Amino acid sequence: MSRKKPPVRTTRIEEHRLKGKRKGALLKEQIWFEEGKVVAYSLAYINLKQCPLDNGRVLGYDDSHGYHHRHFMGRVQAVEFSTYAALAERFIGEVHELWRTEDEEE
Repeated sequence: MSRKKPPVRTTRIEEHRLKGKRKGALLKEQIWFEEGKVVAYSLAYINLKQCPLDNGRVLGYDDSHGYHHRHFMGRVQAVEFSTYAALAERFIGEVHELWRTEDEEE
């Protein structure tokens, strides 16, 4: 009797340290894959100058704690999830909108 091998899990981590007006801020993406499928994720825009709560996480999405949720300025709320690609696109759009708002406040 042969034993089935456990699925291979890989992780991709990308971090972008921001410069200029947002020097010190960070965009971070972590994705865990099993056999090519996304099984877990974490997206975060971290800027302690904008948000002293939640370790500086201004905006983030992840699926830890058994559900998909959004972090915004220290608050957490459940979100609907369809695909990782759709969620990542939503995240980037929201980050760009936050940056426009930050720039207008200066």
